[in-house]
Amino acid sequence: MAAHLDGPALLALHARALAHFGDLVRAVPDGAWQAPTPCTDWTVRQLVGHLTSEQLWVPDLLAGATVAEIGDRFDGDVLGDDPVAAWTAAADAARAAFAAPGALERTVQLSYGARRADGYAREMTVDAVVHAWDLAQGIGADPTVDPAAAEFALAELAPQADALAASGLFADPVPVPAGADAATRLLGLVGRDPAHPLG
Repeated sequence: MAAHLDGPALLALHARALAHFGDLVRAVPDGAWQAPTPCTDWTVRQLVGHLTSEQLWVPDLLAGATVAEIGDRFDGDVLGDDPVAAWTAAADAARAAFAAPGALERTVQLSYGARRADGYAREMTVDAVVHAWDLAQGIGADPTVDPAAAEFALAELAPQADALAASGLFADPVPVPAGADAATRLLGLVGRDPAHPLG
């Protein structure tokens, strides 16, 4: 299954997911930062800020810090006057932290408890894949999800379908046609409707 990628393959997929999201950040038109996204609570800027903040946590968590120790350091607006530069610096640091020798074998303290860092890397990869689709929709870019990334994210999330629906992290699942490809099934699972992405 795609969810059991070894370290180098996981790091490569994670890097590709961040690179794809970064390409979309650099493609945001000047007037589109306040545009809506399929994440109903977030504009384009807020969505990019959310992903940027997530990346900022990675080096500290991999270095052994707890959520309580990091506290509110990355709350609020982390994008400043140059969202592209803020995203790029945070993503580069997160990618390097995961790629450090032995990093994926460490244990990190996440909001819900301890987890091996390779599991954390899988979570972060899935988040980048899903939110890249959201960002593409928000700015009118090509929303195509890489098939390998879609298969990976679907394999990660499908076993948690009931918990995801109850968590409130994603909208309720959207029915998809029988025989739909992995990207369509992934989007449906996390409450995205490709036919009506912005509601």
